[in-house]
Amino acid sequence: MPYAAIRYRVKPGCEDELAEIFDGFQRVDSPVLRDENGEPAGRLLGTAVFVKDDILVRIIHYEGDFFAIARHMGAQQGVHQTEERLAPYLTHRAPARTPEEFRATFQEALMRSVSELSVDTHPEETHPARP
Repeated sequence: MPYAAIRYRVKPGCEDELAEIFDGFQRVDSPVLRDENGEPAGRLLGTAVFVKDDILVRIIHYEGDFFAIARHMGAQQGVHQTEERLAPYLTHRAPARTPEEFRATFQEALMRSVSELSVDTHPEETHPARP
């Protein structure tokens, strides 16, 4: 199951305020990701948000079509509310106000994955220890 990471540049020293914003995050209406025809294209399995100094990172655990994530999240009211609340703390951009702006911001802020390991890919799972 892959992960995606989205980076935000934020003003340093506001970790508590950012934590409060994400503490009240309105979850998506459905974990099911859909393609442009409305057909199921994957699922959101989980998210996590980390902040340190001037970097905030949102980790997204998903399965299926990666591009369906931005389409799905861009249509969520809670995402737009969070973007508005983040605006005073962002140092490099205005908040995304439309699904199109969110998708563009999502693509621009996407971090390169250099390693993804899980129990599913662990050698012990494919080659169990012999007694």
